[in-house]
Amino acid sequence: MAVYQDSIQIRTDGRGTTLITRQVEDVVRASGITTGTCHVFQHHTSASLLVTENADPDVRRDLETLIARMAPDGDPAYHHDMEGDDDMAAHARAMLTHNDLTVPVGRGRLVLGTWQGLFLWEHRYAPHTRTATITVQGE
Repeated sequence: MAVYQDSIQIRTDGRGTTLITRQVEDVVRASGITTGTCHVFQHHTSASLLVTENADPDVRRDLETLIARMAPDGDPAYHHDMEGDDDMAAHARAMLTHNDLTVPVGRGRLVLGTWQGLFLWEHRYAPHTRTATITVQGE
């Protein structure tokens, strides 16, 4: 079994989703692995990873609405607000979602459904550059 690993940088525009499918596919292609798994891990406590609808942006807007209900900005019960009203909410949103994903690889590509895409979900207001490590294993 072969293992290939690389890192990518993802520049966000602030709170919201950034499509990363193509960047991850580039790493899978560079690995030369045709059948196996692709693991993506992002290195931050105020962002997360998401597999979701890639055609209709309303889905991602609605997900933002739902997560805002679960972890509202500026809740007076929060103690951690060192970096602003979105500070603790961003950490809670990241904890409620995922910081890693595993996707099958077949024929040298990610095996995703027709309407699925991989996204980095930025939970902070401000733009950030996020790092993800991608590990591809297989044959």
